[in-house]
Amino acid sequence: MKISAKSDVGAVRQNNQDFCLSGEFSDGVTWALVCDGMGGANGGNIASESAAKTIADKLNFGYHQAMNDNSIKHLIVSAIEAANATVFSKSRNDDSLKGMGTTVVLAIIKNDALYIAHVGDSRIYIVTNESITQLTNDHSVVQLMIDRGELSAEEAKDHPQKNVITRALGVDDTIRIDYSQEVYNEGDIVLLCSDGLTNFVDDSKIKEMCNTYDSYSLADKLVDEANRNGGGDNVTVVTVTDR
Repeated sequence: MKISAKSDVGAVRQNNQDFCLSGEFSDGVTWALVCDGMGGANGGNIASESAAKTIADKLNFGYHQAMNDNSIKHLIVSAIEAANATVFSKSRNDDSLKGMGTTVVLAIIKNDALYIAHVGDSRIYIVTNESITQLTNDHSVVQLMIDRGELSAEEAKDHPQKNVITRALGVDDTIRIDYSQEVYNEGDIVLLCSDGLTNFVDDSKIKEMCNTYDSYSLADKLVDEANRNGGGDNVTVVTVTDR
């Protein structure tokens, strides 16, 4: 599998509170994650990096080749729960970090299976030559309004509360995690990103770029496009594909 990854401060912000990691297990199974931190200049940085590194450690320690679907689900959920405990503990033990938290999107690709989990409004997409499909559902105020029919997806793009999330890792001692198992087809591109991409580059443009640029430069190109369009937030992209 080919992985491209880029995290950038953007064109406006002073600090990058995003963090991403990716890798392969010994059998070639690929994993990737993106975290988008919140909670002040230091808190967001610490939350996202602490969560990402805790998850990566748990995945690398706990994964083995013979794992079935349920075992992988348990590994993913327990890794995110461990990260939640780590971030929450740090915030409780340091007043300057009180209230910090982070989003997380996590994917493992094994053969034709794609295992994903998320908390917050960072996203995972599947991109093919013909389509782009968002696999995650934002945990955000505007998404709740869309679900209730109070707001259209187009109106949500400019809503003043578009960046307010309803769920974040590390804010409470327990965490609700959305998990699903999807199908990975040959040639698919799995794209993980913070909202710094999706707030400044629309889905149709993301699809076009995914089918234009090579697998290794894709994350750089998408980040550059977000920055060209204003870059009003940190922007992080990880892509994984067998193309």
